Amino acid sequence: MSTTGTAPDQPPVPHVPHVPHAPHAPAVPAVPHGPAPELFTWEFAADPYPAYAWLREHAPVHRAKLPSGVEAWLVTRYADARQALADQRLSKNPAHHDEPAHAKGKTGIPGERKAELMTHLLNIDPPDHTRLRRLVSKAFTPRRVAAFEPRVRELTDRLIDGFAERGSADLIHEFAFPLPIYAICDLLGVPPEDQDDFRDWAGMMIRHGGGPRGGVARSVKKMRAYLGELIHRKRAGLGDDGADDLISGLIRASDHGEHLTENEAAAMAFILLFAGFETTVNLIGNGVHALLRNPGQRTRLQDALAAGDTGLLETGVEELLRYDGPVELATWRFATEPLTLGGQRIPAGDPVLVVLAAADRDPERFDRPDTLDLARRDNQHLGYGHGIHYCLGAPLARMEGQIALATLLTRLPDLRLGADPDELRWRGGLIMRGLRTLPVEFTPEVRPGTGPRPV
Repeated sequence: MSTTGTAPDQPPVPHVPHVPHAPHAPAVPAVPHGPAPELFTWEFAADPYPAYAWLREHAPVHRAKLPSGVEAWLVTRYADARQALADQRLSKNPAHHDEPAHAKGKTGIPGERKAELMTHLLNIDPPDHTRLRRLVSKAFTPRRVAAFEPRVRELTDRLIDGFAERGSADLIHEFAFPLPIYAICDLLGVPPEDQDDFRDWAGMMIRHGGGPRGGVARSVKKMRAYLGELIHRKRAGLGDDGADDLISGLIRASDHGEHLTENEAAAMAFILLFAGFETTVNLIGNGVHALLRNPGQRTRLQDALAAGDTGLLETGVEELLRYDGPVELATWRFATEPLTLGGQRIPAGDPVLVVLAAADRDPERFDRPDTLDLARRDNQHLGYGHGIHYCLGAPLARMEGQIALATLLTRLPDLRLGADPDELRWRGGLIMRGLRTLPVEFTPEVRPGTGPRPV
């Protein structure tokens, strides 16, 4: 989800050849050679990795002006990124932002302030973060995720059924987008008859680049009103045993003295929906795109699946998270005191954005970082963060990604791009990285007893 709007049309990012980082680089970064590449243009969104390679080499902690007008420090090397993600001097609370008037409200999800949805895990520090994370973590235990797997398989097959006989599809809007939306709605306890509303609101969030101005904030407001009503309904209807969904669990925790306010419960449900769907949309979309652009790796995975070997699927999803992951920049952090990071002095109150996409292609940490290797070992990528803010829903997203990719490649074995790669468009903005559309073609699936369809 972008938090600062889309990038305006600007000249393309200049191609900067990658030069491997010297083994014995000085602690303080060298002065950049030549001008820094342009960031946050449409061309940059299509392939940000050459620009990130330049920053890693020449300006690893770089102050940049974002499309919103806010200035922030971009952290691009793996070691610095890992340090920053766990540094308690970098707060998640926007109250620590020493923001000028023009930047007010531009460092979070549009509309969350007015909708009173600020008290969620992405905006708070310990001890409140510890308390709220403990309450919600029960929904993402290995046992709960494993129990949810049959439902994800059912949703996956049902969605593929919708286009398998047609021979073509837009994998973003027909598959990668609805799958995690319906899954997270089930987990939260949103009734089936209301889930299409959530799909519409969530759709506005990921289409913000081409949608009406202010559409994201309006969708957030509608979602907040609905969540408040749902919490009231569930609180009124809960018996002693209650329902086994996440919102009901949050209500029970609040009713049993866990000090969870209604705003906290609504904000928690909102951020789980928000963070739990777009990351998985992009994991599936970016993952399929990477496999189609690397046919040797794709064939290797299909052969392993055909042989009943899921080991390559598990390491493969980790590699897809590293190679072109769903989260380009970690969410906002703010320096609570002056600190030094990567040799750069950062004043108190300044925003810091850790560029996960750059860190995960750092040649100082990963061998052949620009090569997709589904069997890669020692793959301690930062795709889902690091430290106390490590993505709570990562086990669920991994499970959804594995099932989605394995089912697609098994049911549609000759899946191929339905457009020239240069025609694909990536959503502009910050934080998330994902395709707007992913047109594909394949041999139509013939269901037993139906025969081939007439042309």
